[in-house]
Amino acid sequence: MSEPLEIDPAAPPSGAGCLECDQDGGWWFHLRRCAACGHIGCCDSSPAQHGTAHARAAGHPILTSYEPGEYWFFDDRSGAVGDGPEIAAPRHHPPEQTTPGPGDRVPADWQRHLN
Repeated sequence: MSEPLEIDPAAPPSGAGCLECDQDGGWWFHLRRCAACGHIGCCDSSPAQHGTAHARAAGHPILTSYEPGEYWFFDDRSGAVGDGPEIAAPRHHPPEQTTPGPGDRVPADWQRHLN
């Protein structure tokens, strides 16, 4: 699915939540992890779509889920979904973290804000 340099199994995640949403006080629906550098961004259903924005701006086209129980990789260029290597822990956000999250920033009408 990808060239070896597009996935760095040793790259740790950038944090427990979307890096930009945490900086801006935003919230997310689901989280995605850059397979090249570990950047955590929000998914395309989230209001800000930081995961894909990072992939395209950084030239890091392979993303993986950062949700508990999800172990797939996504190629933003082709739309292909498949398996990938084991990557640095943690593999997902903390189980106690709400989805959507973080809980204290999610609006009551959050479904209306999804893309």
